Order: sequence, then C-alpha cells, then structure tokens
Amino acid sequence: MAQHISPYHVPDFYADALAKGRHRDIVGGRWEETGKIQMEILLGAGLLPAHHLLDIGAGSLRLGCRAITHLNPGHYWATDLSGALLQRGYETEIADKSRLNPSHLIEDAHFNFPGVPDTITHAIAFAVFTHLPANHLRRALIQIRARFPALQKLLFTAFLAPDADQSLQPVRQPDGVVTHDTRAPYHMLAEDVLHLTRASGFTVDQHQTRLPRGQVLFIAAPA
Repeated sequence: MAQHISPYHVPDFYADALAKGRHRDIVGGRWEETGKIQMEILLGAGLLPAHHLLDIGAGSLRLGCRAITHLNPGHYWATDLSGALLQRGYETEIADKSRLNPSHLIEDAHFNFPGVPDTITHAIAFAVFTHLPANHLRRALIQIRARFPALQKLLFTAFLAPDADQSLQPVRQPDGVVTHDTRAPYHMLAEDVLHLTRASGFTVDQHQTRLPRGQVLFIAAPA
C-alpha cells in the first residue's frame, strides 16, 4: 500500500469525511478549545480589526468563525488543501455570512496563495506543518515572504523532537500524540525550524505556550 505524506492526501479522504458529517473531527477535534486558543494567540500577537489575516490550512473554519467577528468585514482570507472542506465550514459554521465573502476561501495545495491580496498583515498556519514534511515548511515560508510585502507577523506550529538522536525514533509529545521523522504526524528539531525560518527571510521566536497535542508555537516577522 502506498504511503501518503499525510492522511489528508489519501484519495477520497475529504469526500468520505464530509459525507459522514465529520468536518469538525477531521481537523483534529477539540473544536471549541483549539479555536479559542488560536484566537487568543493571534490577539496576543497584536491582531487588530483593521489588520488583514490569512488563515493557512483553515480547514472547516475553526478559527475563521471567530476571526471574522473580530476583524473588519472582508479582512479574513483562508486557504486549504480542500476547497470542499472550506465550503462546508462556510455553510455550517459561519453565522453571519455578510462578514465573509466565499471568494475569500481558496483551495491551495502548494502554498501558492492564488488570489490572496498582498494586503495580508498577519498569517497563521496552525497544525499544518505537523502533517507535512519539512520541505513544505520551507516552501511555505519562502512563498509567504515573497507574496506579502505588508506582512507583520506569521504564526505557525510544529511538533519537536528533543534531540537529533531521538528525532530518528517515534516521540511521544506532552499531550500524548506520537510523532515521527518520516511519516505523519511529523516532528522536527527546534534548530531546524529556526534555521529554515531565518533562511527564508524572517526573524523568529520559539514560544513556550502550551498548545493542544503538544504543538510548539513559533512567531516570525520579516527580517
């Protein structure tokens, strides 16, 4: 059986999940808790109503349903591997649809951000690179740096291994998730995350905020 880079890349994964009404479950569960935490870390990073937010890997709009009530109308954009999942989130989770134009929900498998304006000031990729090999983080960082000249802050998460030797083995994260070096969910070394981010044109800080599943928060800014 072929090994896919993540469960989300398995053929018909989204179609099957959406047919079963599992649009909340497949983005990691813990919907209310995680969405609240995502919003809190953005507010802590200084997100104001006038800012323009890009939610990368937005899934079924766990963050989006909260962010649009804080941001000025039209200031939220979302991308995801699955356009169908974004649409299901819009249909079922957005109470005031006047605050979000569905054209702001964009299917994007390669971090090209088609149609997203260059006015983006803040971007967040929560639990995205935890399910992708490291080169996807590198590609996303380079694309974000090039595409969004107004960017002030980028927030993203990763699973970490404690050291190089242990990175070759499965690692049990603080929240119980077991991560791996060559299959999802993936872990990296903190030094590698910091290096990739800096090499892509950012300054970056690793934060100690405890996040669901044991993810670690990184906050970057254009260098």
